[in-house]
Amino acid sequence: MLQAHNVCLSFGDQIIFDHISFIINQHSRIGLIGRNGSGKTTLLKAIIDPSFLEDGTISIQRKKKIAYMPQEVVLESTLSILDEILTIFPTLHALQQEIHTIELNGHLTDHTMIEHYASLQEELAALSPEIVKAKAKKLLIGLGFALEQFDQPVANLSVGWKMRIVLAKLLLQEADFYLFDEPTNHLDLGTKEWFLDFLKKSDFGFILICHERYFLDELCDKILDLERGKATWYTGNYSDYVIQKEHDRQLLEAAYSQQQKEIKRKEANIERFRASASRSRMALSMEKALDKVERITIPPAARSIQFNFPPIQQPGKEVITVEQVSQTFDHKTIFKNVSFKINRGQKVALIAPNGVGKTTLFNLITGALPLQHGHITFGYNVLHAIFAQDQNKALNMKLTVIDNIKHLCPRVTEQKIRSFLGAFLFSGDDVLKKVSVLSGGEKNRVGMIGVLLHNANLLLLDEPTNHLDIPSKEILLKALQEFQGTIMFVSHDRDFINKLATHIIELTPQGAHQYLGNYDEYIYQKQAMFPQTSIPKEETSITARPSANPNIHHESHELSRKIRQREEKIAKLERHIELLNASFATIEYGTEKFSSTVKKLQELQKELKDNEGEWEKLQQILSKK
Repeated sequence: MLQAHNVCLSFGDQIIFDHISFIINQHSRIGLIGRNGSGKTTLLKAIIDPSFLEDGTISIQRKKKIAYMPQEVVLESTLSILDEILTIFPTLHALQQEIHTIELNGHLTDHTMIEHYASLQEELAALSPEIVKAKAKKLLIGLGFALEQFDQPVANLSVGWKMRIVLAKLLLQEADFYLFDEPTNHLDLGTKEWFLDFLKKSDFGFILICHERYFLDELCDKILDLERGKATWYTGNYSDYVIQKEHDRQLLEAAYSQQQKEIKRKEANIERFRASASRSRMALSMEKALDKVERITIPPAARSIQFNFPPIQQPGKEVITVEQVSQTFDHKTIFKNVSFKINRGQKVALIAPNGVGKTTLFNLITGALPLQHGHITFGYNVLHAIFAQDQNKALNMKLTVIDNIKHLCPRVTEQKIRSFLGAFLFSGDDVLKKVSVLSGGEKNRVGMIGVLLHNANLLLLDEPTNHLDIPSKEILLKALQEFQGTIMFVSHDRDFINKLATHIIELTPQGAHQYLGNYDEYIYQKQAMFPQTSIPKEETSITARPSANPNIHHESHELSRKIRQREEKIAKLERHIELLNASFATIEYGTEKFSSTVKKLQELQKELKDNEGEWEKLQQILSKK
């Protein structure tokens, strides 16, 4: 359906596309990945408009429709939400406007106008406006809009809600193929779940740029990796890609090592032959042949942040106690009767729909906002640090990177500050850049350094993964998992929550409910406690629920959690074993590489057998509960 041939593009000395070619069929579900600056967004733009390419062609099959959602878009509209959605159908919109004008001006007394009016009504009926409107409303509800919002003006919405309208207009086009550039930006967890389910059930193909591993794993059957101007295809989802890429890297390193040995051997022969008068011509011939050999090169490893948390002082058992806290803005209650406790060592995810007050609650805890009702108490020896969601407000845009850190951490030595800046990829003159010129991801790294240097034993993290790519997220995740203190955090990244959270606090307008486990276990517990009620979307209004005891059915929940962990482990092991078996086709029998691969395969097979045994035991225990 879509074909690229010898696509070339460079910006100055940087090569973006170096003779890239590929063919994509209509139903492919492709994850497009690559480091920042590798050309992901540029490739999507080139598919829509290839005119700015230096060389090569991109062609689309005749009569096939491709829809594109850019990463950031400005939506200016004077229409209501529903009317703005329906502008995607210009013919329908024009007919409705003309009919409305005729009715408004009372021109139905003229016979000719009556016939024209009737003709317009027939055309309108043929377009099935009620069906179209029903589809539009369904999409809007799925994306978090309440029915009473449909007539509200678009102009009054925030950027995040405007982006949802753009997404709804895109999906309503019912294109043959979609190009999504970070479509989950500005979506909360519930809306993401709806969007994920929508894409799973859809019959169209797409290319997806996304920094959420969960989406790439759940949706994609192919990965297109852009690196150093080249495009490499991998079969499977993101997790499969990680295994395959590591395998390819090992093969490349082995081939490089073997070639280097062969080159040295030939160079030694050339030098030996050159010393002999009778063999000097042979040496020259061998040297020319060696010069023609295509040298294998190892790509330089991408720079990545590297850090460990400094030692902390341990607080008392109870770290935060929140009692009957309520907050009102402009006579509107955001939440009320919020009560919970967080103990030492817990890693607690705070979840709620956008607008219910997660950031507000963080600001109340830190004292950035005054308490209106209730009490918030820190335990013994608690020292907290907060990572703000909007680093544009948290940092001084006029100051340099290093001066911002000095301002945030006045008691920390410059040597230590520079050490942390280097670990977060700010080296040399980078530390002298003004924060205003940094990208979103770079600003987040500066903000995280400010948090780390406080040596806090309680971290309050509001969207710490914003603007971070998957490798950077995973480095941050690993560090937070190993952090010996307590964490309360907000994230809309399901994979991040699942791998970090030990507890969930659900914030609603009527209070807060605490659950043991990660996000998947939270969903499981909700379904177990309310079997007749589906889990509400985060984006819709959440009505008051009975306070839930997190210890109900704890043993069964814990067993189910362990079973799911074993199943995930077994699936990963099976994929890894399959890839190792396939690698024997490229490994010479009897070599050191062959022996090490056989050993690794045996280890994985034993690990698989052990996990399957544990899975069976856990299933038997659960069946007796």
